[in-house]
Amino acid sequence: MKASAPPQARRRRGPSLVVLALVVCSLLVPVAFVFFFSAGYGSFADERPQEDFDLHLPHWSNRDKDQDVPHLVHEIKELPVPTIPTIPEVSTQTTKQDDSSAVPKQIIVPPKPLPSPNVTTGNTDGAIRLSEENKQACQIEFGSYCLWSFERLEYMKDAIVKRLKDQLFVARSYFPSIAKIQGKEALARELKQCIQDHEKVLSESIVDGDLPSFIAKKMERMEQTIAQAKASPVDCNNVIRKLSQILGLTEDEAHFHRKQSAFLYHLGVYTMPKSFHCLTMRLTVEYFKSTPSDPDGFYLEKFNMPKYRHYVLFSKHVLAASVTINSTVMSSEVTGNMVFHVVTDKLNYFGMKLWFSRHSFKEAAIHVINYEEVITQSFLKNVPSELFLPEEFRVSIHDPEMPPTKSRMEYISVFSHSHFLLPEIFTSLKKVVLLDDDMVVQHDLSFLWDLDMGEKVNGAVRFCGVKLGHLRKYLGDNIYEAKSCAWMSGLNVIDLEKWREYKVTDKYLQLLEQFQGERPTSLQEAALPLSLLTFHNLVYPLDETLTVSELGYNFEVDTDTISNAAALHYNGLRKPWLDLGITAYRKYWWRFLTREEQYMNDCNLHP
Repeated sequence: MKASAPPQARRRRGPSLVVLALVVCSLLVPVAFVFFFSAGYGSFADERPQEDFDLHLPHWSNRDKDQDVPHLVHEIKELPVPTIPTIPEVSTQTTKQDDSSAVPKQIIVPPKPLPSPNVTTGNTDGAIRLSEENKQACQIEFGSYCLWSFERLEYMKDAIVKRLKDQLFVARSYFPSIAKIQGKEALARELKQCIQDHEKVLSESIVDGDLPSFIAKKMERMEQTIAQAKASPVDCNNVIRKLSQILGLTEDEAHFHRKQSAFLYHLGVYTMPKSFHCLTMRLTVEYFKSTPSDPDGFYLEKFNMPKYRHYVLFSKHVLAASVTINSTVMSSEVTGNMVFHVVTDKLNYFGMKLWFSRHSFKEAAIHVINYEEVITQSFLKNVPSELFLPEEFRVSIHDPEMPPTKSRMEYISVFSHSHFLLPEIFTSLKKVVLLDDDMVVQHDLSFLWDLDMGEKVNGAVRFCGVKLGHLRKYLGDNIYEAKSCAWMSGLNVIDLEKWREYKVTDKYLQLLEQFQGERPTSLQEAALPLSLLTFHNLVYPLDETLTVSELGYNFEVDTDTISNAAALHYNGLRKPWLDLGITAYRKYWWRFLTREEQYMNDCNLHP
C-alpha cells in the first residue's frame, strides 16, 4: 500500500498550484478580454442605449469584471486614422478648371458630429464654456468619459501653433485649384513647398515653446503665398468644396481619437490597477508560505450567533473591503458586538484571510467566506457558483415634453444574483446589514439595529428619480405599481426571518426563469428588473439623508452634505481607489486606509 505524501510536501505543493493558477489567470484575462471585444458587442457609452426614449440602461454592468469594459475594440483597431489627401505633383500641362483630377477620388463619409466646446470670446481664465447640449450628446455616446474629459478641457493657449494649422488648411484648400491654372506653375510649387514646410514643423512641435526660431519667416512666407493664391482667378466653389472635405476629414480624425481616448478611459476604470493586483498575489503567496494565525478560531462562536450585530460585504477587493470595515468600526462607539462577514471568491479568499489576520479592527470580529465553497455545499441546484458583486446601471431619463438638456444621468446600484442567496449562506442569522465595498461610513450605524421594519424585508434608501413605470419595457407583464420608486443598494438592512417567511429567494428564482424564458439574458443584465420586482412592496424606506451617493460620477456634490452624511457611496465608474477617481472625494476614502503595511509598500500602494 502506497504511503500518502507527508503534510509538509502537500503544504509545499499548495502554494505552487495557487501561484501557477494566478499566473495563468493573469495571462488569460487580457487574451479573453481582446477576443471578447473583437466580437463587437456593446458601445462606448456606459450603457447600451435602448429604443425607449425615456430611459437608457445597460444590458449588463458588473464593475469588477475585465470583460465588462465597453467594447468595440475591434472597431478601434481596424478603423484607419483619417488622413489628409496627399498633394499631387504639379503638372505643367493645361487642364480644365475642375479639381476632380487634382483631388484623389475617395468616398467621404459624413462625419458624426462631435460636441465641440463653446469658447467664450475674451475669456481670460482659460475655462471652456460648454453648452448642456454638447455635454448631453457626448454622454449619450461616450458615457462618463465625457465628464472626465470636460473636466480637463483647456483653451488652446499656443496661438502660433494654432495659426500655423489655420494657414495649412487654407493653403491645402487652394492648392488643387492653383495647380490646374496655366501659368501659375511657380505659385503652385511655392504653395506646395510652404505646405510641406508647415507639415514638417507641426509634426515636430505641439506647443509654441517647441517651435524653431525661424518660424516667423515661414509664417510670413506662407501668408504672402496664400495672398497670391487668393488673388488668382480660381473657382471659389472648388475652394469651398476642398475646405469642406478637409473639415470632414478633420472631424473624422477627432472622432476617431475621441473613441480611442474613451476606450482607454474605460479600460482604466474597469481593470484592476497593477499595484492592487500585486497586493492580492503577494498576500496569496504569503498565506501559503507562512502559518498565519486563524482569527476564526477565537471568534468562531460569534459568527453564527444572532445576538451580535452582523455586517455583510460582497467583495473581491481586499483594500476596498478593509476601508469599509475600518470606517464602520472607527465610527462606532461599541465594537465588541460587531461581526463582519466578507464574502469573496476562491481567487481572493486566501489573500483576504491573510490580510485580516494581520490587522485588527478594535474588538470587531472578521469572518472571510469562500462563496463558491458555500454554494457548492448548499442544497441549491442549478445555481451558478460564481460570485457576483452589486450591479450598477447608468440610466438617462428625460421628459418627452422637456428639452434634451433637461435629461438626468444617474447610476443605480442594486443587488446581484449572489445577494439573493443570503439565507443559504447565513442559515442561523436573523438580521444583517449589507454594505457595498465602495462605501465609507462616517457615523455610528448602531441605530439601524433598533429599526422596526414591520412586514418589510429590505431597508433601503429609495431613489425616486426612477420609478417602476419608467422601466415598463424591462419589467415585462409582471404586476407592479408604476409610481413605486426604485431603491439603492450600498447600505441595506435585511430581515432574514421575513426573507425566509416570504420565500424571497424562491420568488427571485421564479422571476429569473421567467426572464430567461422570454429571451436569453445574463444574470447581470437582469439584475435591475429582478431586484425591483422581487422586493416590490417589501422595501422599508430609510432616511434619504443617511447616505450620500453619486461620488463616483458627480462633480458637484456639496462638501457640507458629504460631511453630515452617515455614509458615503462611491457609486459610478470612478471609484476612489482608482487614479481616475474624483480628486475632491478621494480623501474621504484614503483616510481610512491602513498605513505602513509592508505588502502595500512593496507594491507601491500609497495615497
